Amino acid sequence: MNVPPMVEVESLTKQYGRQVAVRDVSFSVAAGEVVGLLGPNGAGKSTIMRILSCYMPATAGTVRVAGRDVFHEADAVRRRIGYMPENNPLYHDMRVREYLKFRARLKGLRWARGRRRVDQVLEQCGLADVAQKMIATLSKGYRQRVGLADALVHEPELIILDEPTIGLDPRQIRAVRETIKELGRERTVLLSSHILPEIEMTCSRVLILYEGRIVAADTAENLRHRVSDSGQVVAEVAAPLEALRSCWADTAAVERAELTLLDDGYVRCALTPQNGSDLRQHVFETAVAHGWKLRELTHRQLTLEDIYLQVTRKTHEPEEF
Repeated sequence: MNVPPMVEVESLTKQYGRQVAVRDVSFSVAAGEVVGLLGPNGAGKSTIMRILSCYMPATAGTVRVAGRDVFHEADAVRRRIGYMPENNPLYHDMRVREYLKFRARLKGLRWARGRRRVDQVLEQCGLADVAQKMIATLSKGYRQRVGLADALVHEPELIILDEPTIGLDPRQIRAVRETIKELGRERTVLLSSHILPEIEMTCSRVLILYEGRIVAADTAENLRHRVSDSGQVVAEVAAPLEALRSCWADTAAVERAELTLLDDGYVRCALTPQNGSDLRQHVFETAVAHGWKLRELTHRQLTLEDIYLQVTRKTHEPEEF
């Protein structure tokens, strides 16, 4: 039996006057997936999430959540989603438990179920110790957790998180990240971020946005192989900087060479292959032929940041994957 996608987006476009924020975007998210929307500020991530959450209408296109149209069946969609915007609109003059009970009632939970769910999300989001504190007195990290608990209290099928770790310190980021991973075992999660390692460590699939368009969509591992099967080779060579620059420029197998002169006279060469070939043998033979000392020769898999830069570097047009 075919299970319909949790999210279906077809030819979505959003304009603000003459400015086009989202251009003819199409994608789907299966039930149970954790999918990341990746891109810099202004790429269209928040706009897509606001449309999915029924906060704003699209200019053109169709968007469905759990088979329901976000424009024509907005109330049904809202019951199925939990949305945490980038800036949590919390009521700072309420206590944490009081706020979550209030939000549970607004979302249609009856008293007994609402009380039970508030207890559960307080525990799930690590808020039990601050349940009686005023939200105004909480740190940024705890406020983010309150926003997450708010998004979860009515047990939504789809959880939409817009920049959930922005402004947090490393310890807080780790805690939120682990919570998102736990959620992904039971719910569908759509997560936006401009922090590339965050997406790579949290999401099973990545949608890369650039100037309102999706330019790549796949797992981070598949994207890595499609951009470059072998990743970068890093070598530290004792040789004149200009000689190395000329050497790699004349090597057809090297697409890009990033050279850094080190304090001890060695040059660090980060070489990206042209066609996915493994450059290590060539680098070694080149060093031997020129009599250059070679003290490091390592293979480095491309990070999501490398992939993003390569996908968006040469063209603004969508790239087929």
